[in-house]
Amino acid sequence: MRWSQTFTPTLRDDPAEADAPSHRLLLRAGYVRQLTAGHYSLLPLAVRVRAKVVQIVREEMTRIGAQEMLLPAMHPADVWQRSGRWELMGQEMFRLKDRRGADLALGMTHEEIFATVALELSSYKQLPQQWYQFQTKFRDEPRPKSGLLRVREFTMKDAYSFDLDQEGLDASFQAYHGAYVRIFERLGIPAIPVDASSGTMGGSGSTEFMSPAEIGEDLIVHSPACGYAANVEKATSRLPEPDDGTAAGAAAGAGDPAPEPFDTPGVRTIDDLATGYDAPGDRQIKTLVYLLDDRLTLVLLRGDHPLNEQKLVDATGAVTIRAAAPEEIQDALGALPGSLGAVGVTGHPIIADEALRGRRGMFTGANSDDVHLRGVDVDRDIPVGTWADLREVAAGEPCPRCGEPLRVERAIEVGHIFKLGDRYARALGVEVLDPDGRRVTPIMGSYGIGVERAMAAIVEAHHDDRGIVWPVAVAPFQVAVVIAQSDDEATAAAAEEVYAALGAAGVEVIIDDRPERAGVKFRDVELTGIPYRITVGRRGLAEGVVEVTTRATGETVKVAPAEVVAHVETLLS
Repeated sequence: MRWSQTFTPTLRDDPAEADAPSHRLLLRAGYVRQLTAGHYSLLPLAVRVRAKVVQIVREEMTRIGAQEMLLPAMHPADVWQRSGRWELMGQEMFRLKDRRGADLALGMTHEEIFATVALELSSYKQLPQQWYQFQTKFRDEPRPKSGLLRVREFTMKDAYSFDLDQEGLDASFQAYHGAYVRIFERLGIPAIPVDASSGTMGGSGSTEFMSPAEIGEDLIVHSPACGYAANVEKATSRLPEPDDGTAAGAAAGAGDPAPEPFDTPGVRTIDDLATGYDAPGDRQIKTLVYLLDDRLTLVLLRGDHPLNEQKLVDATGAVTIRAAAPEEIQDALGALPGSLGAVGVTGHPIIADEALRGRRGMFTGANSDDVHLRGVDVDRDIPVGTWADLREVAAGEPCPRCGEPLRVERAIEVGHIFKLGDRYARALGVEVLDPDGRRVTPIMGSYGIGVERAMAAIVEAHHDDRGIVWPVAVAPFQVAVVIAQSDDEATAAAAEEVYAALGAAGVEVIIDDRPERAGVKFRDVELTGIPYRITVGRRGLAEGVVEVTTRATGETVKVAPAEVVAHVETLLS
């Protein structure tokens, strides 16, 4: 390939709209162009990188016995209605009608559609089955941002397993887990497998593969000491055993026959109560009010603990969730936020965080403005209906496994694998005969990798102040031959010989034959991230050498033209 014939529209300056390193560099290096918010055109260099990402994923899918399919991107509404997700997916699903008025959707994911294909399975002898595809997905993302990291149209490698029982699903899940570890290693993405919420996918468990990055929108919690890792929506920590019999507890009224009300004029926050009334946050009960599927619910946490809303969704199974408005709270409880509590409350569900279980001598609102209670015994005074892990873990808290301080880091989700169970197969009517001749529903797993997001994640992990630094496995070209003086016939001829020899040896090579200054060419090779640059110039040829520069390290070595192919093959191996 000749640079003069490629469409690689590099930019000298950073685009003003780019907020992530990958977004900035993929635009500057001429890989992508935005059509509209969340929709990107992939230009020739990006297509080459994408093809390599796809091939690596395909090879690892083949390695575990998965079979490639290609299913429609537009779906009839009825299959989504049968699974219950037509309503559950909400506004993120692109919906449309055909000319006959039939409801359709652009596929966000394909669990239901693969389940329709599985209707042709009839016997346990056909299981397990591992199927996958590379298909365009559409999500009406409300805030597309960060280039290819948060978009509304993207390619997903989504795979699905069908097994006879839970043991089979566990085996499939582990096979995909291993495949994903290998995929991200080969792509050069530093991915950490973490326990995660299954969200709207449902199922018995899931693992996310998270790549640490400052631009990441997810938070992961992990312990370098023992390897514990979880998404913040799933993470927990080890809390010290409370001593509610201490002097502080006694002062708070521990052991009193009933909570004691006391006036707290102007108190509106946890800190207000802690500062003015000797009520530290860990001895307060924070009362939040939510509408879960339109039912007003009291959510209780320790005063110094924040709520993780996804944990609340997972604990309750709620489809819709929102914080109650002040007027809704006052109508239900008789007080405004700042004086709320659950003591004596009836008629509304109460869900409490596990950190409150068994606590005594606590402070909470009295459901009367500017009044609080002390001496609250949670088990005695509050009719908790559900206990769950609701709090969000903070950095420095002890690891639940080893007790060492936990780290909290921003990360990009680059892959997610789910144990779905029989939810989708049952909804679509998939059944097979088991060894005893009984009709049973196969158990499914779902396994996804966003292809373009993976490209962006690679750039996030591999770049410097000069541009992208592609790992060799995914680079658009392995080597760029730069003619330092294109107007010099001898130099150009020598460069052409090097270019031809590398091509004949099977090296993916591009020659920069443009009539530009050497500095411009060097800048573009660095910006686009090609791993190795071979500079052919008059001065080097006079010494009988060309220069081979490694993009990742900046190291340059001088090699005789006749030895270039062997040297490059050594580098690539």
